[in-house]
Amino acid sequence: MAVFQAFRAVRPAAESASRVAALPYDVVSREEARLIGMENPYSFLHVDRAEMDLEPDIDLYDSRVYEKARENLERMEAEGILRQDEKACFYIYELTRKNRVQTGVVGCSAIDDYLSGVVKKHELTREDKEQDRIRHVDVCDANTGPIYLACPYTERLSAVLEDWKAAHRAEYDFTAEDGVIHRVWVVDRDEEIRTIGEEFEKISSVYIADGHHRAASAVKVGLKRREEHPGYTGEEEFNFFLSVVFPYDQLTILPYNRLVCDLNGMEERAFIGSLKFNYELMFMPGFPCKPVEKHCMGMYVAGEWYHLKAWPDVYEKKDVVGQLDVSLLQDKVLAPVLGISDPRTDNRIRFIGGSHPIKELEQLADETGGVAFVMYPTSMEDLMAIADEGKLMPPKSTWFEPKLRSGLFIHKL
Repeated sequence: MAVFQAFRAVRPAAESASRVAALPYDVVSREEARLIGMENPYSFLHVDRAEMDLEPDIDLYDSRVYEKARENLERMEAEGILRQDEKACFYIYELTRKNRVQTGVVGCSAIDDYLSGVVKKHELTREDKEQDRIRHVDVCDANTGPIYLACPYTERLSAVLEDWKAAHRAEYDFTAEDGVIHRVWVVDRDEEIRTIGEEFEKISSVYIADGHHRAASAVKVGLKRREEHPGYTGEEEFNFFLSVVFPYDQLTILPYNRLVCDLNGMEERAFIGSLKFNYELMFMPGFPCKPVEKHCMGMYVAGEWYHLKAWPDVYEKKDVVGQLDVSLLQDKVLAPVLGISDPRTDNRIRFIGGSHPIKELEQLADETGGVAFVMYPTSMEDLMAIADEGKLMPPKSTWFEPKLRSGLFIHKL
């Protein structure tokens, strides 16, 4: 059963929240972070992307970057921009995008739940990215960004959160530059705190939606601290990591589209012809093609759009991973036709999140003489089924929107 506990968050004063809140470090480029930091001294990117405050040519993994992150975090606390709550609380985090609302609860998950498989994974992690976040967490002595989790909520858990929202004023209520509304309530009454913890004990599995590298890194820092403190009791904060858990059926997964910068030396007509063995092709003149069902995708090449629908015998006998549209694309097109055997390392392929406009894909394909693929989004049901079976999804299979903001909750170790 899942362990989920309240904690004493370090968080912004209400009047500073909108300026502190920042997009996750891994969706902001170095140059974007620098420009944001120049305009906003409160932005939490000064902690999560601390290289913005150092020489422009400094290596991202230089020890000075992590020391600067800690220095900036301590400065924001000293200046009162960030303050730690006196009492361990849960926090309700509501996000509204395009009139769709998702409401989760912020607290701390147990690293033992991650190690035992109660917190379930569906992606591989890269060692270099893990090491970066391990050093960041260890030097800052804090989890600075929540892990994005999902699970089936109990009726009682949903009711407690909705009742609290109805009876209390939001601590934070602001609209970010992308139009997403962020609202936060502080659950500080003992009865509700106890009930939330007890309801999570009834939940057998919690799934990582986004943040596999942050989760793995937080757990490894916790294990490192255990080695450094052999007399640990299990109650220390380093035994837990910052999380926000949403009901799985409230989440929105957008497609993670693909752009390949060339046709692997093939003529356009030959490339298109090669796809007919695995897909039914329909020419779609004059407008972009977005798939509306599983096993379909849109393709833009040589200035034209096509609708591709996989033949049933391509996917019918495959397992849940093999039936993913991103898997079919990799197995039937990217590897055998376009020569991209490892999409994690091949610089000929780019991954474009579903929040980016289709016109951007067209422009990039036109500029490179390549091909763009518009995918049908992976479902939460497929994600959970894959995690339940202990299997892994291909890289860049899901793009969750809206993105959680960093800096609204920090968990001190």
